Amino acid sequence: MSVPNIIVVAGSSGAGKTTWVCQQMRDIASIDKIIYYSPGTGTVPVDQTRIAAEFPGMQIFGDGQQVEFLNQIPKADAVYIEWGFYLELVSVAQLLENLTYRTIAVLPPDLKDSEYHAWAKEIVRGAPTQTNTTETLWRAASNGQVIDENSLEEFWYEITHDAYGIVTRAKGIFDVNDGRSLYCDFVAGVPQTDFLELDLPRYLEGRPQRFSGLEVVGENLDKATLRQTLSDCCLSDAAILQYQQQVKEILLEGEKV
Repeated sequence: MSVPNIIVVAGSSGAGKTTWVCQQMRDIASIDKIIYYSPGTGTVPVDQTRIAAEFPGMQIFGDGQQVEFLNQIPKADAVYIEWGFYLELVSVAQLLENLTYRTIAVLPPDLKDSEYHAWAKEIVRGAPTQTNTTETLWRAASNGQVIDENSLEEFWYEITHDAYGIVTRAKGIFDVNDGRSLYCDFVAGVPQTDFLELDLPRYLEGRPQRFSGLEVVGENLDKATLRQTLSDCCLSDAAILQYQQQVKEILLEGEKV
């Protein structure tokens, strides 16, 4: 059995770790078996969900699946491990103990000396992110919730314009009222992009049975107001049913044309 190519990617928040991993996966899409593991995300697996939508059929592992992940390594052709900025770098060696792996750090261009430089075999120039030791990480899962898209746009504008604290990084996946699942991404200092529609079926039968949630990194975050505003954006059962019925009628009319 051949030894799999194991790559561990770490780096600053928002520098582009997931983007780099996705590009590598696209480049080797013809390889038979690729697996991806990102520990430490708890009940808010934003990156795992995004990758699973883009690469259907790929084995994706997160929290609580370390044993399963390690068991699959010998059967894989390529292994990607995304190591969040909130995890200790020394834990990589403990996880992979006797295995051979390559370490890559995705870092902002102006970061010249850090623990990542001493740890990584290769440095990749990433987005020019802002880093601060006083930053905190806040997460909230919103599984089963549906958000009006206009409300989501307003909420996202507030998040990215410091209404809840000085936000340097935010990302989330949300089910909106027309049944689509949208990926939202923000890095301070980097031009914003439009929401990305994930390649998932429209959910038009009740509350979505799939992941949605939000992750925010910043200083002096007003976590209580963030949570309350997210809750306020969510639709009632009656509103969800009404929207879904409207969308189904529109789609049915489109099929008749």
